[in-house]
Amino acid sequence: MEQARGDDPEAASDGGMNVVGAAEAGAESASVTRVVNADAVASAGALDAHRPMLLGLAYRLLGSRHDAEDVLQEAYLRWFGANRAAVAEPRRYLSRVVTRLAMDRLRARQAARETYVGPWLPEPVPTDPPPFSPLDRAEQRDSLAIALLHVLERLTPPQRAVYVLHAAFELPYAEIGEILDRSAADCRQLQHRAEARIRQDRRRFTAGPAEQERLLDAFLAAARDGDLAALTGLVAQDAIAWTDGGGRVRAARNPIVGADRVARFVAGVYGPRRPVTVRRMEFNGQPGALIGKPVGTFYALTLAAAAGRITGLYLVGNPEKLPVPPG
Repeated sequence: MEQARGDDPEAASDGGMNVVGAAEAGAESASVTRVVNADAVASAGALDAHRPMLLGLAYRLLGSRHDAEDVLQEAYLRWFGANRAAVAEPRRYLSRVVTRLAMDRLRARQAARETYVGPWLPEPVPTDPPPFSPLDRAEQRDSLAIALLHVLERLTPPQRAVYVLHAAFELPYAEIGEILDRSAADCRQLQHRAEARIRQDRRRFTAGPAEQERLLDAFLAAARDGDLAALTGLVAQDAIAWTDGGGRVRAARNPIVGADRVARFVAGVYGPRRPVTVRRMEFNGQPGALIGKPVGTFYALTLAAAAGRITGLYLVGNPEKLPVPPG
């Protein structure tokens, strides 16, 4: 008669060994899982710690919160796929990846810009509370201004990268060279060229936040009352108004130049016969307003000023650039 398997000592022994082996394998698998999970948590922690800086870097390079978030997402994927044990400084590694991805996007965007309807303006981002860093110094806060970001659009991608990394992040040229695969001398020359181009326009936005606040208050009051004389008196003779509708909402297809033309444009669009809602907000570290029209469209307004006059108006109505829900 065949002996039952449960009564077979050898079978019992084999079964015991299988149980032990399975237990050991399970323990080893659990240990590996813990290591993998711990590594993922540590990696995610490094990303969270550097996110405000990386987002601030990508946004300053691109002038678009949407594009900056996309760049960060791609940088994170590369970070998780990298040999992180060989990365001595995650911040420097991630800065390099973000900068290069942003420069690639800048180059691609230059070609796509030819099909954009009307002027292209940077995306206004609410900064109360600020999603970006660094913002410790006035120069770092100023590097977020719509007026400056608009000027940076005229630079080449390498010039813009060097300018942002040096002016906003205070990196030495040697470190910038490592990020861009260029010599320190080359980066210094790119910085000089960028500053020369920016200097031509910087005189137009030298006013600080308090002066901007005063001018914005007066501007909104004069526009509400349809006071053309007051509007004209607030605007510099060579002022320029830029409106970005992206073909999605009504906007001027070309810049509006001159105090009289700017004042008449504002009075015609936002005068007492055209009631609007005004929600005061801080955009890019500066005073601004979200203007709502009865038809349901909204425009983010910021300004540039110097010598007690408004030198530039920036109106963004493209809904893809207005991340804040009106209300």
